[in-house]
Amino acid sequence: MNKVVAFGEIMLRLSTERFLRFSQAKSFNATYGGGEFNVAVSLANFGVNSEFVTRLPKNEIGESALMEMRKRNVNHENILFGGDRLGIYFLETGAGTRASNVVYDRANSAMATIEKGAFDWKTILKDATWFHWSGITPAISQGAANECLEALKVAHELGITISSDLNYRSKLWKYGKQPHEIMPELLKYSNIILGDIDTAYFMLGLNKEFPNYQDLKSLPKLYDIVFDHCPNLETMATTLRYSVSASHQRIGGVLYDKKHIYDADIKEVTPVVDRVGSGDAFMGGLIYGLINHNEDKQKAINIAVASCCLKHTIYGDYNLVSVDDIEHFLGGENKGEVSR
Repeated sequence: MNKVVAFGEIMLRLSTERFLRFSQAKSFNATYGGGEFNVAVSLANFGVNSEFVTRLPKNEIGESALMEMRKRNVNHENILFGGDRLGIYFLETGAGTRASNVVYDRANSAMATIEKGAFDWKTILKDATWFHWSGITPAISQGAANECLEALKVAHELGITISSDLNYRSKLWKYGKQPHEIMPELLKYSNIILGDIDTAYFMLGLNKEFPNYQDLKSLPKLYDIVFDHCPNLETMATTLRYSVSASHQRIGGVLYDKKHIYDADIKEVTPVVDRVGSGDAFMGGLIYGLINHNEDKQKAINIAVASCCLKHTIYGDYNLVSVDDIEHFLGGENKGEVSR
């Protein structure tokens, strides 16, 4: 049986209501989320045994985050308690031509103050078949980057499939290191990477490229350079997002396995209910697709795109859809009619 272990930070999300600006808000909607945890929730909804590993403060907010894991059927037996606070992010949801805005308040959080050796990864990963991490974790602190590297070394030693979402967040790299100083050592263990080609080049310290994803024949040589710098890489995928406005997105995807390029048809998504977490939904769909359809990469990228599209219709960080929802979407049953 497959078991996916994800490592990262769960945060308290405080969102303005009804598309209000921060300066207009008199209250905030409180939910939880975080890149890696969102992936674990997606997989749990798809029926995959998923576990989330993190560090929480020993207070009522930390306990509430733990309750959220239980609520979402995500295993949590290896959670550590420590530190002073849970990370927070504030979300101002955009509309029309006004983009959404995120303000982070996660300095000195329980995860940001973690130290190398905090987790016994050989015990945690002993029965895992897949390990997932993202570029957000090494962005929050050197300690988090060090612990992520320890996890990757053990996962690689145990022969576990490793996936990563590049997830570059310019507002997070504030502890004196740049991605190209940290990420290459981590990415060399990854078997699956999700991210734009130009972001991968940036994180690997290479000259930036701006690929034309409409010209599929030009992409393999650009992806191959990433493969050359990541010796364990088997598959790389990219979410294609064309923003007509904050309320109208066009979503597609590309997957490359060093032999073939696979692309999914562009889907129109309008109106957008909540864009946050849609990349994590793509990642969750991709992992599910590769676990269950590894010999059919076209099916895997189609599932990832469908997952991403459906997430745009759901409020909050999580993609609360089932495999049946994905199959109905892929079958063309996506007109929004009432199911009776």
